[in-house]
Amino acid sequence: MKLVFCGTPEFAVPSLRAVVAAGHNVELVLTQPDRPAGRKMELQIPAVKSAALELGIKVEQLEKIKNNVELRAELERIQPDAIVVVAYGRIIPAWMLDLPRFGNINVHGSLLPKYRGAAPIQWAVANGETETGVTTMRLDAGLDTGDVLLMRSVPVGPETTSAELYPQLAEVGAGLLVETLAGLQDGSIKPQPQEHAKATLAPILTREDGRLRLGEQTASVAYNRWRGFAPWPGAWAEFRGKRFLVHKMRLASGVELEPGVLDGSSGTLLVGAAQGTVLALEEVQTEGKPRMSGAQFARDFQLRTGERLG
Repeated sequence: MKLVFCGTPEFAVPSLRAVVAAGHNVELVLTQPDRPAGRKMELQIPAVKSAALELGIKVEQLEKIKNNVELRAELERIQPDAIVVVAYGRIIPAWMLDLPRFGNINVHGSLLPKYRGAAPIQWAVANGETETGVTTMRLDAGLDTGDVLLMRSVPVGPETTSAELYPQLAEVGAGLLVETLAGLQDGSIKPQPQEHAKATLAPILTREDGRLRLGEQTASVAYNRWRGFAPWPGAWAEFRGKRFLVHKMRLASGVELEPGVLDGSSGTLLVGAAQGTVLALEEVQTEGKPRMSGAQFARDFQLRTGERLG
């Protein structure tokens, strides 16, 4: 097929490489502009741009696409059979949806209609799902509401983080995309409408999503949210008026602590959560300090009896 590929982060790179390896002709790659990132706010180029340049594919980095006359003219000249969209980060306008004969094909990191939205992988892990996967679908004007083409499920282990799941789903999605394009080309795939009544949302993450609310959250709930939201927004609270980050935690037992109360007397930093449950905080960081083990934190900060996270 003659394709245009739209994508930005590392998650999209395996899909780009896979369609090229499968013999498809990617005429153009659309990706987000270079942006400053990191502590030094140095200009970073999108992972998809790096891959496209390595593959010798023309790249366009546009701030806006909806009313971009030059882009529309270029795509109408190319006349792609399909436009592939993988974590592009832009809403695809109606004129692009209508342009290719096979439509705009999206690789989405969940089993639709569950987890529609910007952060499906994180929310699936944060909600304690034991299974997720990848869906290819034909984009329409709604938020991940288009007809399903193919699906593949992937198990989620009880200790798996979203950061660990990302590359796995990216590879699964790449293979599924190649299968989808082949099925569309030979007519073996019949698009299936989603069951919209069963839809759940996976909204873009905010800093507040990472706040530990141990008076309301059981240890399991807090642990699953940490697995889903690491590295950002992570899991955090306040300690002595400063931000307190938890970089590594696990479920614990054998001690009774009120929600939010810290205890380092056993050599392990423990904190109480709702319904009599407990977490072990294995690696932590307070504002302005380096990362350290929970045990070192308990020693260095000379925890007082009953002191708690806020």
